[in-house]
Amino acid sequence: MNNTPTPSLGASVALLRGVGPRAKEKLNRLGMYTVQDLLFHLPLRYIDRTRITPIGALRTGQSALVEGKVELTQIRFGKRRSLLCRISDGTGALTLRFFHFSKSQQDRLQRDTRLRCFGLARHGAQTLEMIHPEYQSIADDELRPVEENLTPIYPATEGLQQGQLRKLAAQALKALEQSNTDLTELLPDLIRRKFNLLELRTAIIYVHRPPPDAATQSLLDGVHPAQQRLAFEELLAQYLSLRRLRQQLRSHEASALAGNGSLTTAFMQQLPFILTPAQRRAIDEIHKDLQNNIPMLRLLQGDVGSGKTVVAALAALKAIESGYQVAIMAPTELLAEQHYNTFQGWLTTLAVPIILLTGKLNKAERLQGLSVLSSSTPCIAIGTHALFQQDVAFARLRLIIIDEQHRFGVHQRLALLDKGQGFRIFPHQLIMTATPIPRTLAMTAYADLDISIIDALPPGRQPVTTVVISTAKRDDVITRIKEACNDGRQVYWVCTLIEESEVLQCEAAIDTCQYLTEKLPGIRVDLIHGRMKSKGKESVMAAFKAGEVQILVATTVIEVGVDVPNASLMIIENAERLGLFQLHQLRGRVGRGNIKSDCVLLYQPPLTGMARTRLETMRNTNNGFEIAQKDLELRGPGELLGTRQSGLPELRIADLLRDAKLLPDIHHAADILIKNYPDQIQPLINRWLGKETDYGKV
Repeated sequence: MNNTPTPSLGASVALLRGVGPRAKEKLNRLGMYTVQDLLFHLPLRYIDRTRITPIGALRTGQSALVEGKVELTQIRFGKRRSLLCRISDGTGALTLRFFHFSKSQQDRLQRDTRLRCFGLARHGAQTLEMIHPEYQSIADDELRPVEENLTPIYPATEGLQQGQLRKLAAQALKALEQSNTDLTELLPDLIRRKFNLLELRTAIIYVHRPPPDAATQSLLDGVHPAQQRLAFEELLAQYLSLRRLRQQLRSHEASALAGNGSLTTAFMQQLPFILTPAQRRAIDEIHKDLQNNIPMLRLLQGDVGSGKTVVAALAALKAIESGYQVAIMAPTELLAEQHYNTFQGWLTTLAVPIILLTGKLNKAERLQGLSVLSSSTPCIAIGTHALFQQDVAFARLRLIIIDEQHRFGVHQRLALLDKGQGFRIFPHQLIMTATPIPRTLAMTAYADLDISIIDALPPGRQPVTTVVISTAKRDDVITRIKEACNDGRQVYWVCTLIEESEVLQCEAAIDTCQYLTEKLPGIRVDLIHGRMKSKGKESVMAAFKAGEVQILVATTVIEVGVDVPNASLMIIENAERLGLFQLHQLRGRVGRGNIKSDCVLLYQPPLTGMARTRLETMRNTNNGFEIAQKDLELRGPGELLGTRQSGLPELRIADLLRDAKLLPDIHHAADILIKNYPDQIQPLINRWLGKETDYGKV
């Protein structure tokens, strides 16, 4: 019997049973330092081992507990050796597949052995399959009970297994049960009554240890009152942190960029096209912000090809007119160079100095650019991460424009912001994205930003017709390419990988280039991918833009920024492997002129349910906002916002899509706290976000 006293909630996790130095380090990596932190390391989901599902009732994508007798066990040799074990329960058969196995394991899975297994059912060659299921053998006369409770699944890290996390959570719950004072309720009674919220202690115990009579489906769906109580508090903490950061930013001073209109007027007069009403509205909103001495923090949303770059140019010119410097940061060298060429073409006659800063510059070019930036010369610096390296010093940086913001890490953007804070003057920030953010998401994730939306494409832009074709009909696609090239049009062929991969079955871009060259004699095919040197990429893109190359085989390096109006056909290989919005971005490379354009999504059958939904969505709509909403439903907000790169903290229990209905109440609760309970705000933010609130500064 273990008589070790249970540590208090404020004690270090190192005092818990089973936590040595290495486990402590891993728990710290997940943000768990005290016993109480374990209580807020909440289950991501639950698995239901409370009932046995007949094998005949299993469906693809279902996680279930099944029981059956072994009919056959054999080793299958092929590209990858595996141990196959077929079981049956009289209602159907199921194959268990193991890629990692031992001789003793093979011996244990003998014919007529009764097994109880838990795993995810998926399509197999002859029956449904479970890959590496959990399993145990049961004697024929044994009546082994199923589990009484739903099993929580926690966010894990390498070296911390689910079983270990459940045992630690159990110790934390014991500490909670022995303490009546340690767990502070931070939501006042007024808010809990008004919004009908459970007590914190009750909710915490329930989600970690659902009782046997728990409402199983509501827990599995994430809508049980205990989960909603915690989701409410988490979203409230995030919203309050963003409001506070916005308030902090607005307390700083910026330079008012009024300008005299000379450059912006001249620029508008020389543009070969007329701005859309949506572009004009966005420009007016930005110019109004820039005229204040409060730092602008504005998100400019616009679908692929909606004309965000010209809006950015007009914002930059307003800063130049006012005698200041502008930094434009792009996620790739290819896009930085594209912006540089575009701005050079637009602004050469206006004599605005434009500097390109990327990693490929030689020492002399770099020093020349740095010397302009460190002087007080009004100029536009365009670059990648090279812009925020230590030796880059801006004398008068007053506007930062960030393109495709979710591709940058938080620390990179903060480093660039810091470069503009000379003499305690903050630069204005314009953040651009071609990923339309659904309103639900924007209300929470971007509560600290003002938002401008370009919701219409320039006139003359043709919608792209999208078709979905199996790789079995590749010859039909080759015929289609030949016809486009014979008509004087150009073609993109996008591969998802550079090197061969048996696992993903993706065509290598290099092999595809050779294949198309052989299949289409007399038609010039060239290749571009991320591992090429910059000069090689530039040369290939220049030849494609000039029409010398008719077919460009590329990896997803061309996803953003590449603009060749004569390209009217896009082939995306292994389209089922890409996310919805990545497909939409790639498709946006065609349809950039007034020529009818097509996109062919080539897929490798069989398709999963999610892949089928993605491809059907692409076929049915060209609207980026509809696609973003669908992407949010399919993959969740983390993927859409790029939170893994951006520094936005991952939500622990809330789900921005599922819990959207809570947002109006959360905004109301925030107002109540700010007015009546200001002392509760920082502890609430600390509980759920810890030290991660720095992300809002960007």
